[in-house]
Amino acid sequence: MAKRHKIAQGLREAISYADGARDRGKAFRFKVPENVDVRAIRESLELSQPEFALRFGFSLGTLRHWEQGLRRPEGPARVLLTLVASNPRLVVEALDRAMKNMDKKVVAVS
Repeated sequence: MAKRHKIAQGLREAISYADGARDRGKAFRFKVPENVDVRAIRESLELSQPEFALRFGFSLGTLRHWEQGLRRPEGPARVLLTLVASNPRLVVEALDRAMKNMDKKVVAVS
């Protein structure tokens, strides 16, 4: 099946699901921990706050607020932190690949 047909089929299934037809399509929901111990994750990787923030794309101020308990990571940040805690090497490799792909696109446009 051509990609465009698969995309169209997926859209039809999504619309059917949204309209209440639960027998078509699949929905997945993953449980993300409500509380993430950011300091423990960072310390387990033996990284300073600036190193951790830079490596995983967080602002240093935000990281400090999380560790001081002034704020809590929300949604996507909790997901990323959960992945970092589980398999930091995988996250670093994925981010490295993404950056290399972006570099290729920038070079191609230049």
